[in-house]
Amino acid sequence: MSSMTFQAAMNALPLIAILRGITPDEVVAVAKALQKEGFKIIEVPLNSPQPFESIKRLVETFGDELIIGAGTVLSCAQVDEVQKVGGRIMIAPNVNPDVIRHAKARGLYSVPGFYTVSEAFSAIEAGADGVKLFPADTLGAAGLKGMMVVLPKDVPVLPVGGVSNETMSGFVEVGAGGFGLGSGLYKAGMSVEQVTENARGYVTACRAALANNKA
Repeated sequence: MSSMTFQAAMNALPLIAILRGITPDEVVAVAKALQKEGFKIIEVPLNSPQPFESIKRLVETFGDELIIGAGTVLSCAQVDEVQKVGGRIMIAPNVNPDVIRHAKARGLYSVPGFYTVSEAFSAIEAGADGVKLFPADTLGAAGLKGMMVVLPKDVPVLPVGGVSNETMSGFVEVGAGGFGLGSGLYKAGMSVEQVTENARGYVTACRAALANNKA
């Protein structure tokens, strides 16, 4: 079976689950719950406890069914570490063209974080598969709207940071291609039941926003 592509995952459900603070012992159960709700992309930020072990367990459990990778990837060395345990997507809060190019040269997906148009273009020029608007809640849909006038339409822009069920539709209306979900989806120590409930709310809101925008 061939691996799921970033494009296919985004087409299925354009949400990235950010499991900051998760431990290796709970990561598989949480990811299974998220997969059941439709999530295809799971990120373990590298400032979580034993992140490489968590990524390794996810890759062993889900193989090619999900796109597993790391967040807060700040160096080329970290890209190599993540790839070693099978991670395929490198997500960052910043734009470091060297890190983006390094990931792409190794056949991996790269989704760096930007806050200005200049940063977005630097990321896209370096080969980013998507760019995450971070922190999104301070800029809001109104801020993104102005940027989308100039940003290329073929690279998805994913608001991350304080995204709620209520703000999703506004972002989608101005051109957001999906979202990264952090503490509103999962916080350290949260039960699988609570994560499931949070995931369900987000998935419903996201699908409704996308459907309304197509209508």
